[in-house]
Amino acid sequence: MLFTILFTATLIPLLLQFPAFDPIALNLGPLAIRWYALAYIGGIVLGWLYARRIIRTERLWGGPAPMTTLDFDDFILWVTLGIILGGRIGYVLFYNFDFFLAHPLQMLELWNGGMSFHGGFLGCVAAVLAFGYRRKIPVLSLGDVTCAVGPIGLLLGRLANFVNGELWGRHADPSLPWAMVFPTGGPLPRHPSQLYEAGLEGILLFIILAIAIRAGALKRSGLIIGIFATGYGLARITGEFFREPDPQLGFLWGGLTMGMILSVPMIVAGLAFIGAALRRRNNEAS
Repeated sequence: MLFTILFTATLIPLLLQFPAFDPIALNLGPLAIRWYALAYIGGIVLGWLYARRIIRTERLWGGPAPMTTLDFDDFILWVTLGIILGGRIGYVLFYNFDFFLAHPLQMLELWNGGMSFHGGFLGCVAAVLAFGYRRKIPVLSLGDVTCAVGPIGLLLGRLANFVNGELWGRHADPSLPWAMVFPTGGPLPRHPSQLYEAGLEGILLFIILAIAIRAGALKRSGLIIGIFATGYGLARITGEFFREPDPQLGFLWGGLTMGMILSVPMIVAGLAFIGAALRRRNNEAS
């Protein structure tokens, strides 16, 4: 280990150094707006615009969509609350329960970071179910639209993780051209795993879902939900092989990480949704 550190130290001038990003994007007097907050805002706004386009395009549904753009406009507040509350609760329960049990008031300090995608996803599910039943909108179709736009927020969120210099990757071979030394990650080069996840969970998953939508997936309600859940689970597990696990948890059973464990039920549920959707007739009510 000592030899590795000494050898790496001689290569540090040749390695990529983490850019000196300022995590604060804008200062408006006493109010500091961080890139991470802008990522959430941007993901919601861009996802909302893309969802409206999907809903308006009748050929994707084989006729009028089972909801209107005005319905989705009203849904935005519901899903935003679901993402924030679910993401925070998920982080508290899955990643740092003992700490928050001892410091319960810090659960409210969202500005100090700490969000879980899997918790946010469950929050979205709750928002879809509640809003769908309240408005009498098919919940599977509403879920399909929500999942179709999800990778936009994932992409921006992972880029914000990179800007913040957080959630960096495991140690990488110094000869890897894009190995990077992170200020808070010690002297050894690491994988920029935030960018790997941005590519897999954001760009690749968005392309897969867009192709499926163009191929008529919205005509089988629940199919996009299944593809998203399966695709995200596989992408997250792949990314976890390069990502340093949270220090308060470390590696769990058999070298697994919490992100891997939480992604397995998503894959199982996603495959079940895909199977059910393929057996369902086109445009069958849900």
